[in-house]
Amino acid sequence: MSRIGKKPVELPSGVSAAVSGQTIEVKGPKGARSFTATDDVTITVDGNVVSITPRGMSKRARQQWGMSRTMVANLVAGVTEGFKKELEITGVGYRANAQGNTLKLNLGYSHDVDFTVPAGVTVSTPKQTEIVVEGIDQQQVGEVAAKIREWRSPEPYKGKGIRYKGEFIFRKDGKKK
Repeated sequence: MSRIGKKPVELPSGVSAAVSGQTIEVKGPKGARSFTATDDVTITVDGNVVSITPRGMSKRARQQWGMSRTMVANLVAGVTEGFKKELEITGVGYRANAQGNTLKLNLGYSHDVDFTVPAGVTVSTPKQTEIVVEGIDQQQVGEVAAKIREWRSPEPYKGKGIRYKGEFIFRKDGKKK
């Protein structure tokens, strides 16, 4: 039995859900998202509660039960609050500047890096050394943040690079004499 799958997903006020076949569409104040579940589970909406039940007790059905419930909960969280990833830039001369749907990064290369932000995600720079990635799709927000971090991931000697806010970088000692 899935402990996560047993819990129903509560829909807050202002959020509606509709099921057609194996697809659930959730609409809220920040937008609309949909998720298509596998044939191993059944999704039902009863008032302001979404419940997921397995169609059998096979291992795959039980796995999909918990995963589908988590996906629906993430849909609801995305259309109500949204998701946010914060990045910090450390290093002399390293900075970022958001201009429309383009993020301009100065990361110590001989050229500036122009990162085009995909639709559905917004990127802002409250300071030159901070980047905030926001959106209603958790997977897309995380992917954009990872792609930005990939341009200059933190190095272990001086800690220079782009890191997630609060991320611990294991530091190494330099050469020993």
